[in-house]
Amino acid sequence: MIQVKEFLDTESSHAVKKVNDFLATLREDQVINVCYGSYTKTGAHGAQHQRTAILVVYRTDG
Repeated sequence: MIQVKEFLDTESSHAVKKVNDFLATLREDQVINVCYGSYTKTGAHGAQHQRTAILVVYRTDG
């Protein structure tokens, strides 16, 4: 089965670290694609923060 897992930056964690931790649990032949994107989020007081969104497309054994 092919699945997609989404990782987003939050105020307290970074998507890149979460993705690397997740990828370490997969075999290389399970990974189909990794898609990266970034966007700007405007906070309540007008401050802008860059955020990251990463999608991992992978194959499961089930």
